[in-house]
This record gives sequence, structure tokens and C-alpha cells, in this order.
Amino acid sequence: MTTQLAITGHRGLSAELEAEVDQMIRAVVAENGAQDGTVVGVSCLADGADAVFAQAVLDAGGSLVAVLPAAHYREALPEDYRPVFDRLLARAGKVVQLPYVTPDSHAYMEAGKRMIDESDSLLAVWDGRPGRGPGGTADVVAYARSRGVPVTVVWPDGANR
Repeated sequence: MTTQLAITGHRGLSAELEAEVDQMIRAVVAENGAQDGTVVGVSCLADGADAVFAQAVLDAGGSLVAVLPAAHYREALPEDYRPVFDRLLARAGKVVQLPYVTPDSHAYMEAGKRMIDESDSLLAVWDGRPGRGPGGTADVVAYARSRGVPVTVVWPDGANR
């Protein structure tokens, strides 16, 4: 049976924090059956937790669904990250392009909702703190919980973003 696992998480992680998060994400992906190709990772492919998750799913033999919040989403990503985004997007088995032009908090929240509505569970790389703006990790976690979607939260002990 295929498991649809969505991701939400912080961006702009330090290299050290990203390495710790990578280990935690890979453990969750393994628990969800990626080894036998039955996990589908659902991600916006943003820098940070999304990219780490997408690569972990692919490395474990799973497949990707990319949910793009807006037509100009790529341009809103850090320039040095765009080649990674392009590589991950090219490996996605399915791409869902939302109808928004500008990537803003509304588009990000709608993308989060779409991921949740198409998934069996959510992996949140989240420090548990309120969001810095609408449509972020805390809001996506709240939406998943309001819909009864199971949420697994991972965050390294003592880490700050």
C-alpha cells in the first residue's frame, strides 16, 4: 500500500542543523516504507527541510509529487538553491501547479493545504514556535491537525533556527 507523506518545515537552516535534520527525516522516511518504493513524498521543494526530505525520499526509492505554490515560485527561491530545485523538480513523478502567479503567504498556505489534502500524514521539521508569517510551518501543522491528518514533528534537541 502506498503512503503519501507530506513535508512542511523551516527554511534557511545552517549546514550543521540541516545535517541533523537530514538524519531525522531519513529515519521517518524509512519508517514509512520508502525502501520498497511505497512512499510518495509530497513537497513544495523549497530550500531547507523540503529539499532534504525530497532527496531522502528519492534516495530511499520513493517518488515525489511537487506542489508549486505559484507560477513565479522558482524566482522567489534563493538563487544559489535554484539548481537543486531544478534537479528535484525534474525527478518529480507528478507536478501540481497552483493557479497563483506571485508566491506569497496565501499561495504558500494553499500549497500547504493541497499537500495535506492529498496525503496520509505530515512530517513537520518544526521548532514548535509560532510562525513568522502566515502560511508557514506552524499554520500547515495546525491545518493538518484540524483535518485529523497525523503529524510527526522532528526537531533536534536544543537547536535554534
